[in-house]
Amino acid sequence: MYFYKKSLRTRIFLSMILLVLGASVLIAIVTVFQYKEEAQDYHRDRLLRKEAAIRENINYVLKTTTYPVETDQIPLIFKDKIYEIKDIHSLEIFLYDLDGNFLKSSKPSFFKDTVFPKIPKYALEALQNSSTKSYIKEFEEGGQKYQSSYTYITDSYFKPLAILNLPYIEDDGFITKELTEYLYRLGIAYFSMLIAAIAISYFLSKYITRSLMEISEKLTETRFDMRNKKIHLSDTPTEISTIVNAYNGMIDELENSAAQLAASERETAWREMAKQVAHEIKNPLTPMKLTVQSFQRKFDSNDPDIDKKMTEYTNTLLQQIDTLSSISSAFSTYAKMPAQQDETLNVVKITKLALDIFTEDYIYFFSEEDEVRARFDRTQLIRVVTNLVKNSIQSVEQKEPENPRIDVEVKAEENFVTITVTDNGIGVPEENRSSIFEPQFTTKSSGMGLGLGMVKNIVETYGGTITLTSSEAAPAGRQEKTTFKVSFPAML
Repeated sequence: MYFYKKSLRTRIFLSMILLVLGASVLIAIVTVFQYKEEAQDYHRDRLLRKEAAIRENINYVLKTTTYPVETDQIPLIFKDKIYEIKDIHSLEIFLYDLDGNFLKSSKPSFFKDTVFPKIPKYALEALQNSSTKSYIKEFEEGGQKYQSSYTYITDSYFKPLAILNLPYIEDDGFITKELTEYLYRLGIAYFSMLIAAIAISYFLSKYITRSLMEISEKLTETRFDMRNKKIHLSDTPTEISTIVNAYNGMIDELENSAAQLAASERETAWREMAKQVAHEIKNPLTPMKLTVQSFQRKFDSNDPDIDKKMTEYTNTLLQQIDTLSSISSAFSTYAKMPAQQDETLNVVKITKLALDIFTEDYIYFFSEEDEVRARFDRTQLIRVVTNLVKNSIQSVEQKEPENPRIDVEVKAEENFVTITVTDNGIGVPEENRSSIFEPQFTTKSSGMGLGLGMVKNIVETYGGTITLTSSEAAPAGRQEKTTFKVSFPAML
């Protein structure tokens, strides 16, 4: 699996090198095996040739001997001749009777009681059952390989007289030398091929992946909210051209989809905004209308309390007018979000500055570091902090706990800056948590519910996130806590 995680260029490069190395190792193994097979056949053929030549000499001796050609006369017939045959063919010779008992050997014995072993039972049985009346046994002793042949010696009438045994030592020195020289030459050839393969695979993989790298870079730069450039490549394989054409076609479709989506989003946004504005304006207009109608029905210029009622009437209208004005300001502020006036800020310092406008003595600020820098708009960052703290203050005031507390903390977490605002107010019910950041959502009797939506809009514009954690409806004896956590990229 680790191999498949590598880049295509690396995999092509490694595959070609491994192919050459694998081929060289495989050929070396086959060569060694072939040499061993040939060496084994060579020794067997050589033993058979020597056996045939020795039998010719033995037959000649049997034809020219003055002794009776019988099994029990074999030691006398070959008393001296066996040594001559040994010297001619450079091979030890053992003669046995037909039952496998020792008769004569070319190996000198210095003691009269020297005992030579009989022919092994398995060899005698194999010889007797052989259709060619010949048997060769291969074995290894003391790290040296041997072959031992067994065959019958016959008289002129092809009557078996004795059994001829020829022990043969497999001397592989010459063949081993030839094999070593061949492998050396093969190693030089394949080493040269390996160097050539490395060079070829490097340039070939570079050529193949060059087009893919360009396509990858273009895909990485592709954005839904901007105009993307098409890919124009020449001298590319058919497969790469197919990918390029598919990408260029996708860019055309993406631009059309982006235009349609933008138009749809603008239309939807305007509809939602118009619906929200109408709803928020209707709220203060209804009491204003009722107040005017009531005043119109009950107006009496001779009423002694006319001044007091006029003042109440005026104050009611002014209050609703102020509400309309705040609605207008809130929508105006939200519509301008987010402003893109980026600057390098010390988040710790700006957060402290944002908290200075609050007079509540239960607001506490924490930071382990004196300076945490990020790219952000100063005004927008202050808006984020003040909106979150205002939200916590309203939550605390609704609950009125014995020990109200709001903790604001700034810290650096890896490559991000986090601002957390924690309060022990009323908390956020489970059913409201998924909608808490929607622009029109609010659980308050007044206000438009744009504060948290504006905060979310600002934070996401700068590549950040905002999350909510609330322990609303905690068990008795435990304080409910609600934490808003804002996270956005820090400057390294």
